Amino acid sequence: MQDILFDFISKYITLTEDEKNALLSLYLFRSEKKGVVLLKEGQNSKESYFVLKGCIRTFYIIDGEEKTTAFYTEMDAFTPHCVVNKAPSEYYFSCIENTILTITNSDKELEINSKFPKFDIMCRKLSEELLAKKQIDFDEFKISSPEQRYLSLLQKRPDLIQRVPQHQLASY
Repeated sequence: MQDILFDFISKYITLTEDEKNALLSLYLFRSEKKGVVLLKEGQNSKESYFVLKGCIRTFYIIDGEEKTTAFYTEMDAFTPHCVVNKAPSEYYFSCIENTILTITNSDKELEINSKFPKFDIMCRKLSEELLAKKQIDFDEFKISSPEQRYLSLLQKRPDLIQRVPQHQLASY
């Protein structure tokens, strides 16, 4: 799994062996079983995630009904809003497959960024990419019909059709 992470990082920065070993010493890797809830509404968290293998779903419960807002699969990184806002979460993160993640928190990120400033540069580049992607996705969502959104999902994320239960896709 570490090779998958290092391959991803190499798209942004080059790592020395010392930097790779420093990352490995942080014990970032965690396996979770299908059905595990990583974060519940009302909980606080300092953790950010990167999916190496598997699928995670973000959802709200509104009037007793689950409303899916995102699916995170291989090579997706995400930080729950509650980490940034330092407030209780308003939604849930749940593993819908057996999942292997890297999990960091702000303390670990500060430690690694102070030792190796290029990680800060990588995080900034990754954040810029994620922000641009989220803006494009949000704009598409606002201007498209449910049928257009489904057709877009088939085109952009066909893997989800096989991996995600239909009722979760329907709530997305």
